[in-house]
Amino acid sequence: MPHLLAPSLLSANFLNLEKDIEMVNRSQADWFHLDVMDGVFVPNISFGLPVIEKIKQAATKPLDVHLMIIDPDRFAERFRKAGADIISVHAEACLHLHRSVYLIKNTGAKAGVVLNPHSPVSLLYDIISDTDMVLLMSVNPGFGGQKFIANTYNKVRELKELILKKKSAAIIEIDGGIDLVNAPLLVKEGADVLVAGNTIFGAPHPEETIGLLKNF
Repeated sequence: MPHLLAPSLLSANFLNLEKDIEMVNRSQADWFHLDVMDGVFVPNISFGLPVIEKIKQAATKPLDVHLMIIDPDRFAERFRKAGADIISVHAEACLHLHRSVYLIKNTGAKAGVVLNPHSPVSLLYDIISDTDMVLLMSVNPGFGGQKFIANTYNKVRELKELILKKKSAAIIEIDGGIDLVNAPLLVKEGADVLVAGNTIFGAPHPEETIGLLKNF
């Protein structure tokens, strides 16, 4: 399938968020990517349920919600009610990952599992057939604007091999440092969804940049 693009609203203009949401609505982007940070699992705080509820009112595309929080099981149902269509949780934050995945699925949302740059793909061996998506972090989570970690290419290849071996339907999402140079290389290795923040919202013409990231 053609790759999907999910602009990260963490890099949007929060003084005029509706304008940026309308731009993404008009654009060739497929999803909105929303990073939720608690200041505990990652050293930053972003936004939570009230903001996502408002984004849902304006968005015409699915909300891809990435929970960078401890104990995400407590909040799965609430994020679904706020408007999340996809909810991804970190393997590193979940004591019982299989349970967490099915808590999300039981809300009616798609379930994703996230791996930090240091976490091996092998952690997913017994869960890959149950999850709808795997999000590979290509920077350390918590802040936008970081440099892409080149080892991500190897992890995408390894993850794709695991998906094929286990006959999983999971798709691969990449988040962190995505630009016009590494985007086509990641898709070539097997990535299905690209998250981009600063590359889009820091560009002189964000909507045109979305088109470039979709059509290479």
